[in-house]
Amino acid sequence: MNLPPLCEAFVLHFGEMGSRWGINRTVGQIYAVLFIAEHPLCADDIVERLGVSRSNVSMGLKELQSWNLVRQRQVHGDRREFFSTPDDIYAIVRTLVEERKKREIDPTLSMLRELLMQAPGTPQERHAQARLKDMHELIELLTNWYADVQKLETERLIQLLSLGSKVVKALEMKDRLFTVPGGKTRSTNHNS
Repeated sequence: MNLPPLCEAFVLHFGEMGSRWGINRTVGQIYAVLFIAEHPLCADDIVERLGVSRSNVSMGLKELQSWNLVRQRQVHGDRREFFSTPDDIYAIVRTLVEERKKREIDPTLSMLRELLMQAPGTPQERHAQARLKDMHELIELLTNWYADVQKLETERLIQLLSLGSKVVKALEMKDRLFTVPGGKTRSTNHNS
């Protein structure tokens, strides 16, 4: 690698983590190089920095583009294609989560819906279907929560993420406020 030690350590680690996340190690390293670059890089720049083949870089860039994680840029006076990552780290994470949802969660929800629509023929299938229903409900709940979070402006998302365990305390306080002696919950409807 042709990188300063700090940059090389990050790129190597990101490549290793990428392989754990289900992407090729080189693809992870390409993304890391682009992420820390001060300006858009062309494929030749990436080859030079990583010491990998041009074909590996080209395939890696195509994969990253299919995930919408890199942007193609034009540099005035240069006919080569240049690439960069979004500057906003929150935009990167939102894109990554959305792409993973499309590729992993959405197909699972579709499959679960199809299986839940089938009539179980045996006690074993009834048991399995009950378990699948639980899984479907949880994934639907998380998907709906995700859709709400995706709509938040970045500043609001940061506030939400910063709350941490304070959310639990707020929910506990809500429970205390709306529970009357004897364990019954008071209605929050003021029209009754």
